[in-house]
Amino acid sequence: MATKIDNLAQEIMEGLKEYADLASDDVKKAVRKAGNEVRKEISASAPADTGKYAKSWTVKKTKETSNSLEVTVHSKNRYQLAHLLEHGHAKRGGGRVAARPHIAQAEQNAVETLETEISRALGGM
Repeated sequence: MATKIDNLAQEIMEGLKEYADLASDDVKKAVRKAGNEVRKEISASAPADTGKYAKSWTVKKTKETSNSLEVTVHSKNRYQLAHLLEHGHAKRGGGRVAARPHIAQAEQNAVETLETEISRALGGM
């Protein structure tokens, strides 16, 4: 394909736009995958008295543009318990309930997974 010098800038911009579109699709896939892995990990490591709390975790698409995606992992109907279980709390008659950390580690693992997936996707282009 022969390109005249006059069209060089336009050809470069088209190539960069194509790369950006491919990269944003791969980043969105990585974000979805990381969100789902966080949900699974929290559900697996959550305290299981009745199991309803562990089953209540879901991934929600918060914001999506043409080149970015934001997801939120949250408990649908037991969100009030998340902070109390993660950090512990005071009892009504005195004393404390011990913390049962299960969210922080899942979040840290998701950050590592996201970084790995993005670098793998963009490194392969």
